[in-house]
Amino acid sequence: MDVKNKRVIVLGMARSGVAAAKLLAKRGAVVTISDMKTEESFGGALDELKALGCTFALGEGPQKYLADQDMMILSPGIPVAKPFVQEAIAGGVEVIGELELGARMMRGGLCAITGTNGKTTTTTLVGELFRATGRPTHVVGNIGYPITADAGDMTDDDLTVAEVSSYQCETISTFHPHVGAVLNITEDHIARHGSMEAYIGMKRRIFANQTAEDWAVFNYDDPTCHEMAKGLAAKIAWFSRTQEVSCGVWVRDGMIVLNLGDGEKAICRADEVFIPGPHNLENALAAVTIAGAMGVAPALMAPVLRTFRGVEHRIETVRELDGVTWINDSKGTNVDSTQKAIATMTRPTVLILGGSDKGASFDPLAQTIIAAPQIVHCVLIGDTAEKIKAALDKAGYTATTMAGYDFDLCLRLCREKAPEGGCVLLSPACASFDMFKDFEDRGRVFKEKVMALR
Repeated sequence: MDVKNKRVIVLGMARSGVAAAKLLAKRGAVVTISDMKTEESFGGALDELKALGCTFALGEGPQKYLADQDMMILSPGIPVAKPFVQEAIAGGVEVIGELELGARMMRGGLCAITGTNGKTTTTTLVGELFRATGRPTHVVGNIGYPITADAGDMTDDDLTVAEVSSYQCETISTFHPHVGAVLNITEDHIARHGSMEAYIGMKRRIFANQTAEDWAVFNYDDPTCHEMAKGLAAKIAWFSRTQEVSCGVWVRDGMIVLNLGDGEKAICRADEVFIPGPHNLENALAAVTIAGAMGVAPALMAPVLRTFRGVEHRIETVRELDGVTWINDSKGTNVDSTQKAIATMTRPTVLILGGSDKGASFDPLAQTIIAAPQIVHCVLIGDTAEKIKAALDKAGYTATTMAGYDFDLCLRLCREKAPEGGCVLLSPACASFDMFKDFEDRGRVFKEKVMALR
């Protein structure tokens, strides 16, 4: 992709926006950077962009700069439906996201992983499986590392695995992964997309440019995935932890088996997968399917599956104190994710729930909690505390305490309620923006405060 002398406006100076601006400037584009924050709030973070000749439009909206642009790089946090974005499109400005930009400029093999839950764990695990081949590997996307940070330095031998969110799918057009995967689909981001149908449609866009030479990977145990797989150009592979599939990966007599049309290959026993829980077994099966489709030898996979310890903020043990284990699952940002975290608990558990509202119903979560004897108490925080309490009350679960927006009070209450030999689980089933910068900030604050308990 040649951007020399093209006029490009980059909207949003988070990590992906900064990386995109740097790559564009280094390739000769005339870059304007727009963000509602003022220059003073960035400190020295913009120094390199200044040295590259970027123009800054900070502390104001981008409207007056749109007429002169050839391209707009849109932050995932800004919906395409925004009036000024539609105005730019109507004026002939090409609007894409940072993921699309990076994919156009990268080289080598590309895999894309989406779905509601498990994306970061699976993406990270696929990256480890790729690294086991000895080839240069890039783990990018919604995982927190922009693809544009590496795209300019890739070679044809490189392998890239990208975690892709539904927000990022709004702004892809030519994006073409050699392997695309959907891990699962449950209700999420309805406030952004308007309906489940629109949300599912966004996820399915990762397959739009695939050909018969590519692979589309789906969860056989998820009914929505069967509908998503219909009518695609790519070859279809499935993964399942409950039954054998015609092409893909499954578990037979406790053994993980891979068959992509070239014969069955045993990988390792399912109980050797280090990361715990049935949902993580699904993530491991998905990773094996993706790696197999990209040509990773089965003999290289087993050692990685046996030693991969997961990622931060995903059912992460923080410490044990006074006989109670404290667990950080801050990435539990929706109901389905928290339901899966509850399923991994085998001891009496106090559950921290609540945060900013994404528009989902908490009734299914309440039914899970009422049927889970290991959940002995729920401490509720944030914007959704009352909404969650109403759902729990309706289900007949009354072991709840409200902590408002006081995280220190929340932890004190958890410490009072947790029995010796039990657990405290932070898995809020909500986004974090009411009290924290993001789920990572929430998880790190939780860990810092838990480690400070005496």
